[in-house]
Amino acid sequence: MVTIPTDWVITKAFKSRRDRYVRRSGDDYAEALADLLPWGPAWPRWEDSVLMRCVRGLAQIFGLVDRRAGDLLIQESDPRKTLELLPDWERNWGLPDPCFRRTETIEQRQQMLVFKMTMLGAQSREWFIWVANWLGYEIEITEFSPFMVGVSSVGDTRGMILWNDRPGTHPEVTDFRWEIGRPEMRFYWTVRVKNAPLLWFRAGGGESGIQHHLTIGFAEDLECLLNRWRPAHTKIIFDYSSLATGGSMAGTP
Repeated sequence: MVTIPTDWVITKAFKSRRDRYVRRSGDDYAEALADLLPWGPAWPRWEDSVLMRCVRGLAQIFGLVDRRAGDLLIQESDPRKTLELLPDWERNWGLPDPCFRRTETIEQRQQMLVFKMTMLGAQSREWFIWVANWLGYEIEITEFSPFMVGVSSVGDTRGMILWNDRPGTHPEVTDFRWEIGRPEMRFYWTVRVKNAPLLWFRAGGGESGIQHHLTIGFAEDLECLLNRWRPAHTKIIFDYSSLATGGSMAGTP
């Protein structure tokens, strides 16, 4: 086991506390500026004197610069909180993405930026289902298997899957395990979209007078992303036959 010296831990903690940015107001700079002035009857230090009022007025610009620097270091450097530099962040990360046309509010744009920065990617069905859930969709992905003599079983094969290359059953699987058709069907996915995207107006994140109270969207962003990120050999068929809104208050905070 590696033992870390105690003095090293204390030094690191001290440095992390010392390096933390501390905001200074214009009055703080006025106090420091007054300490640089000469002393004497012509240089009074009481607050209501003309000299100190002039010093406080001149020092406010330093407080403004300090505040702006603090915003840059604390807020604008964080993609989860950035406001003024959000367009610059988006430009550097290839946003707005044509697949995400519903990123209208500041909150949605921040979330999309963080998603684009942290996404690792994969090609499994589970990962595509996770992406759909992140977008607000509930989907189900089905793969097809052509019937093969000597491998496939006849009869009702709904709910049948393979466990270690041996047929088994799973109560949650309701599709046929094998189907009669062309061999190319193995390269197709059926994506069943189960809910319509609902975009509610949110105080603090929406724009009054511009956005609707509720917008019922289409799965254009989902289709765009899945077609972009799908495995190269895979074709996707989107199924909206079981589409539902989830109730009149679905998607509300």
